[in-house]
Amino acid sequence: MIQKSKAIVLRSLKFGDTSLIVDMFTEQEGRISFITHVAKSAKGKVKKQFFQPLTLLELSFDYRQRVTLQRIRDVRILRPYGSIPFDPAKSAVLLFLSEFLSYVTRGEQQNVHLYHYVQTSMEWLDEAVQGYANFHLVFMMRLSRFIGFFPNLEDYRKGACFDLRNATFTDCVPSHPDYLLPAEAANIGLLMRMDYENMHLFRLSHTDRNHISDIILRYYRIHVPDMPELKSFLVLQELFGQ
Repeated sequence: MIQKSKAIVLRSLKFGDTSLIVDMFTEQEGRISFITHVAKSAKGKVKKQFFQPLTLLELSFDYRQRVTLQRIRDVRILRPYGSIPFDPAKSAVLLFLSEFLSYVTRGEQQNVHLYHYVQTSMEWLDEAVQGYANFHLVFMMRLSRFIGFFPNLEDYRKGACFDLRNATFTDCVPSHPDYLLPAEAANIGLLMRMDYENMHLFRLSHTDRNHISDIILRYYRIHVPDMPELKSFLVLQELFGQ
């Protein structure tokens, strides 16, 4: 069946001399892997640059449920980025989030709200002029709302621990090791007050920012099966450590 959908590129892998295997998160069908022929000449219709990480696409494809690799019939860039490719800091954030999303969206079925969240977030980053050093923190924390383990803030009070397994605040130290003591648990409440428009008001040192990133990634590793340490996080740590 021919499907049309918006899509976000997660990653691509060269396959043979002229083909790519591309993982995407689509608006209509969720996570899908595609195989596509890529032209070597400039005249070709499907170009390799279409499949750079987190590129926003519009495509049509022949969707067959029992097929592992779907085939693209037509594709175009939905919205070219104006600043991200030319800004080293934004590019590093984009590469980190593409690796992050590659693991977090595995097995994800149609989730239109999640798709729109990622697309509008990347459009916001592309248009941002300054004040986006906390972007990846807000992006990761708020994304948990769409995949089922958004922290329950109703039980938060000063001095509470945060149970990473159950995504709740508690006055008692959990019997398992996956929890945050009160000083670190307060960071969860801090993050929940941030959004893209006000995050520049929250002044964090690079040490604080990297530490909070570590906490969020630990939280995701607990809830996302087989999620590894992210290689691109080291680049991000160095970037915001400068």
